Amino acid sequence: MSAITTHVLDTAQGAPAAGVPVLLSRLEDGAWVDVATGTTDRDGRIADLTAEHVTHGRYRLAFDTAAYFTSSLQPTFFPEVHVVFEVSDGSHHHVPLLLSPFGYSTYRGS
Repeated sequence: MSAITTHVLDTAQGAPAAGVPVLLSRLEDGAWVDVATGTTDRDGRIADLTAEHVTHGRYRLAFDTAAYFTSSLQPTFFPEVHVVFEVSDGSHHHVPLLLSPFGYSTYRGS
């Protein structure tokens, strides 16, 4: 079993993206089931997204980027970003999001 955390950085501003709502879901029998929600802190992090460890399976982080960009008065092409990933071992799963108004990237962090 493992924990899931995330970190959002606004690469256009060169700063953490504070206030991004995030929904964690798990794929169960072909449907997404909500597991946890959180909002990035002033450092752009959600360190306690899962109160306990998660089991193996497919997960999705849904970032409400429209809420962030609206609050920072920036236009955006991507109002939502969904990152789907597989938990297949007992290690920590950190999924950062590098975000700008017109692009994003992600990777498995540590």
